[in-house]
Amino acid sequence: MKPFLIALAFLTTTFSQAQDYVKHVNPFIGTGGHGHTFPGATVPYGMVQLSPDTRIDGSWDGCGGYHYSDNLIYGFSHTHLNGTGVSDYGDIMLMPTMGEPSFDNKVYSSTFSHANEKASAGFYSVKLDKHNIDVRLTTSTRVGFHEYTFNKDGQANIILDLNHRDKLLEGRIRVIDDKTIEVLRRSEAWARDQYVYARIEFNKPMNFNKFISDSVSNRKEYSGSKVAMSFSKQVKKGEKILVKVSLSPTSYEGAKLNSSEIKHWDFNKAHKAAIALWNKELSKIEVTSNDKDKLAIFYTALYHTMMQPNIAQDLDGKYRGRDNQIHVAEGFDYYTVFSLWDTFRGAHPLYTLIDKKRTADYINTFIKQYEQGGRLPVWELASNETDCMIGYHSVSVIADAMAKGIKGFDYEKAFEASKASAMRDVLGLDAYKKNGFISIDDEHESVSKTLEYAYDDWCIAQMAQLLNKPKDYEYFMKRSQNWKNIFDWETGFMRPKKNGGWDKPFDPREVNNNFTEGNSWQYSFFVPQDIEGMIQAYGGPEKFEAKLDEMFNSESKTTGREQVDVTGLIGQYAHGNEPSHHMAYLYNYVGKPEKTNAKVKYILDNFYTNTPDGLIGNEDCGQMSAWYVLSVMSEYPVCPGSIIHHYENDLYFDKIVVNLESGEKAVITEEQRKINKQKAIQQEKEIESSEDIDWNLDYIIKEVIPVPVIQAESKSFKDKLKIELKSQYLNDVIYFMINDKDDHLAKKLFIPYTKPFEISQTSTIEAYVKTNEGQSNTISATFFKKPNNYSINIKSVYNPQYHAGGPEGLLDGILGTENWRKGDWQGYQSQDFEAVVDLKEVKNINEISTRFLQDQRSWILMPTKVDYYISEDNVNFTYFGSVNNTLDPKLEENTILNFTSNETKGKKARYVKVIAKNFGKLPEWHQGAGGDAFIFVDEITIK
Repeated sequence: MKPFLIALAFLTTTFSQAQDYVKHVNPFIGTGGHGHTFPGATVPYGMVQLSPDTRIDGSWDGCGGYHYSDNLIYGFSHTHLNGTGVSDYGDIMLMPTMGEPSFDNKVYSSTFSHANEKASAGFYSVKLDKHNIDVRLTTSTRVGFHEYTFNKDGQANIILDLNHRDKLLEGRIRVIDDKTIEVLRRSEAWARDQYVYARIEFNKPMNFNKFISDSVSNRKEYSGSKVAMSFSKQVKKGEKILVKVSLSPTSYEGAKLNSSEIKHWDFNKAHKAAIALWNKELSKIEVTSNDKDKLAIFYTALYHTMMQPNIAQDLDGKYRGRDNQIHVAEGFDYYTVFSLWDTFRGAHPLYTLIDKKRTADYINTFIKQYEQGGRLPVWELASNETDCMIGYHSVSVIADAMAKGIKGFDYEKAFEASKASAMRDVLGLDAYKKNGFISIDDEHESVSKTLEYAYDDWCIAQMAQLLNKPKDYEYFMKRSQNWKNIFDWETGFMRPKKNGGWDKPFDPREVNNNFTEGNSWQYSFFVPQDIEGMIQAYGGPEKFEAKLDEMFNSESKTTGREQVDVTGLIGQYAHGNEPSHHMAYLYNYVGKPEKTNAKVKYILDNFYTNTPDGLIGNEDCGQMSAWYVLSVMSEYPVCPGSIIHHYENDLYFDKIVVNLESGEKAVITEEQRKINKQKAIQQEKEIESSEDIDWNLDYIIKEVIPVPVIQAESKSFKDKLKIELKSQYLNDVIYFMINDKDDHLAKKLFIPYTKPFEISQTSTIEAYVKTNEGQSNTISATFFKKPNNYSINIKSVYNPQYHAGGPEGLLDGILGTENWRKGDWQGYQSQDFEAVVDLKEVKNINEISTRFLQDQRSWILMPTKVDYYISEDNVNFTYFGSVNNTLDPKLEENTILNFTSNETKGKKARYVKVIAKNFGKLPEWHQGAGGDAFIFVDEITIK
């Protein structure tokens, strides 16, 4: 493979004078609205993010620890996440106070005013109103530097509260001397087992006069699950106390070593060093404009992309691995915070352009996590896999780096790890490999997972091609076409399948559990690896363009579940969430760059502003800002892993200069881009004629034959059920077979399908499509004859998101699993569940049982009590029995219970009434405290 050439660039080796880019950065952008950023001090990719905490409740808009609408600061902690959707971090919190120290955060917190608050790259300051204390913060990579100015005489305190924010598993404070302490904070939140060691040093002797601790050893070590300490000193008006806090993920010794990053007590010197680090990184892209707001937006966006991933090793290279053991990084730097579902789209491709060394480090980190933890990261945080979001998008980062010729990591080992991720049997992958798609029956978020797995598989195929592995290439390229199995050629949407057929009813605007943070509109264009194939599936360029137009011009309203991430709507396009990020660029592929220009410019002008609510959605660890940076350069990658761009879009600035690690400059102007386009065409020709790979003989792409659709009115039936089979193309032949109890010993034969047929007993239908080119995967669907002829009248109103197929779903004999997101449970919120079952005739009743599910993290709790009543006339009911809940509502594991009453036997009745009492308001210990609990019910059984 020929080395990757930067097609955008006109390379020179001249250098301009250093500029102050920090002056353009506004860290308050994104701290309001739903941006979830924080304004505090950090340096590029630093271990320390030293910032005020105004939110400690785990709320969605408090994920970064700060929200601009707040006026109360609890303290200043040293770790923060930049724009995520789940709360974590907030470690090693310090808070200056005066008077009698208190560990009650309602007492030690203080109001503040934005008029007395400042933030810039590497710096934050604020005045705390309660005791008139001025706070200034700056950092190095591993050290947070505090300056507290006490503007009144009296006793000054610095509170260290290890119980701040998330759950403390283990806290330790070790007193070294009157200026030095060591801390361990081991906590549980999104990262289930996080270790933070810290060394805290004061510039003046302090009195350790008050503490909270479960255990004290020789007044030198304080430990437990509730640990706090205050450090006090008598001060005069205007006196300053300086504090340095060094962090380590490995040990006290690591924190001590890391403290050497700042050996002095000169705050201004440390601040200037932070500015220098930021100017070095921000200078990698130079833009010029007379519009100060545009400069602020651009350089703050670039700043946000450089706040993570975060260095996660000590100065001697020691780090905590995914196996929770201490290792030494040799030849690379070890990082953490990989929000890969977000950042593979734009942030990591940006790093491949301006930060090749760190890109190699990230991939070496991935490889070590594979070796030490058994798999590549999905959403890794503090050496923990959160298993948040979907896909295995590490492979996208790896493939993109390999395609661009980035060196510094083991290509073969990276491929081994990527392949291992794709061959697991978790999260729907077993069904995906067997059937060529994921069904609702197999796994929740089935449409999104099918599409994203298919893209990731294409990435693995690109690696296989580079490494001369034709069999792997063929296998993964075939898998990369699995999107065809969930594309409904009749409606023109990616649709969920259930039991072999399309799930009904279908509304492409509906946000539900078949999609990841979105709906069918927001996922129906995610085939970046096969855009030409997608265009043809929609009926050609004109119809594809019309479909894009329809999306952008639809009503900006979704249905179904409220999804806080779906923001920044233009029609059904949602810029505030990542699945939409490539869509505006798809007009380029049908020869309509002017439409891409219009959409991109609108987004740049309206969804990014120089204000606290200047981000239309979560920052998501740099992805929202990376979209901005790459889009103003007209370099947004629709398909990371490919080096072929189809862009002819306008630049947002007249001139852009990219300063590369090689010392060369890439100058981007409209005139230069015309030259670059010709270079790119020539580059593609060189790649195609490469002598390293025989592109025609060894590398065969076998087209996937889309699977048939097995369609019926329902999954269960009373007497007979009509079955219809369909395929995408008229001249396809469908072969099918029926397995039921009457032919289980007969020889199984597939026969051609000619017309719809009926079944009258529980049956499994298997089917596949055969063409001249080959045949599809064989799929199956099972239809159940109901065990009775009962009917049900539900008095309550179920949430339309959780209908289980309608009322009859509670009597069909099909039992839901612990994964309620697959759609087999009925959900009721803010109400009791009440229903009457009609047995159709008077019977002896010996036992009544109803199944319920608990997933307290999703607000689904067991009913407090279930009452059963019986009647012969549906008017006069008599008591049959009651069952009280015995399950702890705090239990986190998804659990199913049968509420069974059989104390009363032999009573005659035709009607059975079930009343399940809702838990009610969620209690204070719950993350959703004050919200309304759900009841989830599946099956009522009467014997």
